Amino acid sequence: MATIQTDLSDAETSSQQTTHSFDDSDTRADDMRDQLDAWVEDLAELTDEAQASEQFQQWLEVQSKFHDYSARNTLLIQLQCPNATKVAGYNTWQAEFDRHVQQGEDAIWIWAPIITNKCPECENSPSYHANTECEYDETEPDEWSRGLVGFRPTSVFDISQTEGEPLPDLETEAFGDADGLVEGLLAATDAIGVDATIVVPDEWEHGSARGVCERRSPTTTNPVVEVIDRENRADLASTLIHEFAHAIMHFERETGEEKSRLEVEAEAVAYIVSRHFGLDPDNSAFYLAAWDEDAPATVRDRLDRISSTAAELIGAIEN
Repeated sequence: MATIQTDLSDAETSSQQTTHSFDDSDTRADDMRDQLDAWVEDLAELTDEAQASEQFQQWLEVQSKFHDYSARNTLLIQLQCPNATKVAGYNTWQAEFDRHVQQGEDAIWIWAPIITNKCPECENSPSYHANTECEYDETEPDEWSRGLVGFRPTSVFDISQTEGEPLPDLETEAFGDADGLVEGLLAATDAIGVDATIVVPDEWEHGSARGVCERRSPTTTNPVVEVIDRENRADLASTLIHEFAHAIMHFERETGEEKSRLEVEAEAVAYIVSRHFGLDPDNSAFYLAAWDEDAPATVRDRLDRISSTAAELIGAIEN
């Protein structure tokens, strides 16, 4: 059955945000790339911390709703329909959910993978391979293995653009309770590849830190996450997610990487995952001064890393 993204938050993005459309089929792909580049370049060049924080916050809210989507697809959704909560293709709405896109609604354009036979040498599809200088001819194109050869624009629509039968119960409350999320995080440690310990306050040896990920286990060799126990289970869950993010992204980080930059990444992952499971983190201000010297390509890499890490954690908890 086709999947549909579920709305787990009542938070709204700014109603004043300018939206974009990609109506011209001849220029659509180039326009989509240009808008993504412009958004990232704008974020990288913003010098006003509050403005940068707001723009980043808007993307985090959308990413928390569409965690299975890449960073660039959630950016495209945000640019075209900032208040989207559930999206699916035209035929998926009709065939799987008995809902119909209303007349006159504009499509939301995102990137879809192109999966087809690809050359083992140059990794192009047969049609593109014929126009390259690649000389591979050991096997016929219909014998090549299938794989990703590129992306193409594809259209989706938000539920607000459709009408019809109510959606089925998608069990969005499964981890809405903070205690349940703490348990889910601890149960997912094997899948994530970390060891985790909740330490009682009397035995905490890391000062004012709420959590740390500083060493490997001598038995499993996994990164060891330690967090101090507390009554606020939502805060405990958020700290666990934050440290799990460090374990995935930063445990073997490059020498010289500033801690402030890494903290923004881990806190962003914690925000996305916490919002996805219905929590309301109090750390809603993200000041990006730590990235103010990064080139747009580096900022784009950071967004991709945040997106993929949040998706990995959500998948591990839910499965």
